[in-house]
Amino acid sequence: MGSTRWGACLGAALLLGLGTGEASPQAAPSPAAGAGRITTETVHGKLDLVNERLNGVSVISDDGKRMAWQLDKRVIAQVKKFKQGDPVVVIYRVRGEGKAVTAIAFPGAAGSPTYVNTSAERVELVSGPMVEGACGKPPESAIHTATIPIGGRADTQDACWCCAPAGKACVPANKTGLGQAFLVHCYE
Repeated sequence: MGSTRWGACLGAALLLGLGTGEASPQAAPSPAAGAGRITTETVHGKLDLVNERLNGVSVISDDGKRMAWQLDKRVIAQVKKFKQGDPVVVIYRVRGEGKAVTAIAFPGAAGSPTYVNTSAERVELVSGPMVEGACGKPPESAIHTATIPIGGRADTQDACWCCAPAGKACVPANKTGLGQAFLVHCYE
């Protein structure tokens, strides 16, 4: 009875989320559509539910909001290894009316900042130092790039990171933390 209720709740949350743009990763915008920078958002919270049947993940944010995303089955296969209540960080991009997940991370799940490519293509992990005490500003030097094959992983000790499709670049705008992050969809 409990799992049916949770499945129904997640199903409803996913349908509501799809209606408001909290949805599965989407293709990167074309250069013409991407005039200006895409806004990045981060949700810190606790893992609430993983529903393999719906490829859904539900998170309770630190401010008490329930949020849900539908992700690829490669991502769900990794996320289902964690338990309800585990700390989680979801990084997503706001694109027009929609939201597309870049990464879902589990702080403390690894002794170093580890990035696992669960996307459908090779990606570049781009990392570098903070600039003027913050991530998101282009560093003038000390950029590190690691190509991660599908299913592969890479570590970084730099303070900031981002990921881009293979052969592309991005500005390290996310703060690095100890743990494991599953890369869902990377952008330039």
